[in-house]
Amino acid sequence: MDLQEFTLTISAGNNLTYDQAFQVAGLMTQSEVPQDEKAAFLTQLAQKGEVSDEVAGFAACFRELARNPGLEKWQASAIDVCGTGGDKQGTFNISTTTTFVLSAAGVPVFKHGNRSITSKCGSSNLLEAIGVKIDADDATLRKSMEELGFCFMFAPAFHPAFKEIMPVRQALAAKGQRSIFNILGPLINPAHPAYQLLGVFSPSIIEVMAGALEKVGLKSGVIAHCDLGESGGMDEFSVAGGNLAKGIGKLRSFPGTWDVEKFKIEPGKLSELEGGDVAVNLQILDSLLAGNAPKALQDTVALNAGIALYIAEKCSSVEDGFATATDLLLGGEVRAKISDTKEFYSSI
Repeated sequence: MDLQEFTLTISAGNNLTYDQAFQVAGLMTQSEVPQDEKAAFLTQLAQKGEVSDEVAGFAACFRELARNPGLEKWQASAIDVCGTGGDKQGTFNISTTTTFVLSAAGVPVFKHGNRSITSKCGSSNLLEAIGVKIDADDATLRKSMEELGFCFMFAPAFHPAFKEIMPVRQALAAKGQRSIFNILGPLINPAHPAYQLLGVFSPSIIEVMAGALEKVGLKSGVIAHCDLGESGGMDEFSVAGGNLAKGIGKLRSFPGTWDVEKFKIEPGKLSELEGGDVAVNLQILDSLLAGNAPKALQDTVALNAGIALYIAEKCSSVEDGFATATDLLLGGEVRAKISDTKEFYSSI
């Protein structure tokens, strides 16, 4: 089947199989396939609504096409902590700070991401401001894992196949049309970590992403979303609303709906989680590490880090993980990790 035939299939309301989705993803990377045909397929798929087999098929294809950074040494114990983005809440860089907490706790972190499109200060923006060279070569990534326990992989450097897709993505974005590529990034980490905490912008895609993540083959993972009521939602857990989750792998029994009181944590306000541009977020990070940030922000970072520690089998419960993460945040270990990061990248 060519791409137009696949478009007719989904236009009739039919879902693609995993293998068909894998084939379509491959067609998307071919320069001889017209851009308007790619746009038509992606639009129809979004209108139908993606199912987990379709997302998993796309993810499998792009994982196969990705350039291998050579981090197999840490693969079996590494975690990625990231979100789909797109929640439009303008919050502080919670997952990036969580990365430093996890590495301070001795958990290898494969951070994978791109430049921010929807926020003033995305993950790569804050990391760059701290001193991380986001376009580091593979040798530097391996050295970073050896010395710091984490690395950041800049997505465009590892997914050359996306070159043929960017024009159609940009054209769709200009029309306000979302596509499967808005949710694919967290599923195609080129280093293939064994664990993942994956935040989603909408509760409607929790099951879809969980099903896709299962097929990717992780040991354990959790899909996260915080329901903020009339204020919308967050692609992370937080103390500002009701949390929705879906566990995969060893954590299939992870609680699906809970408020932070379940883990004996006080609720907080969304306004206390707000971030700003790079300069503002650097100030917030400094306040957080000095113990002067709003309690809701401190607890939200510690909650995400604590759950990530639990996912990575570094602690026996979320409560223990939360306590460990709080101690690392306030005890100087995370500040020391950031200082080591600055020193590491300034010397290469």
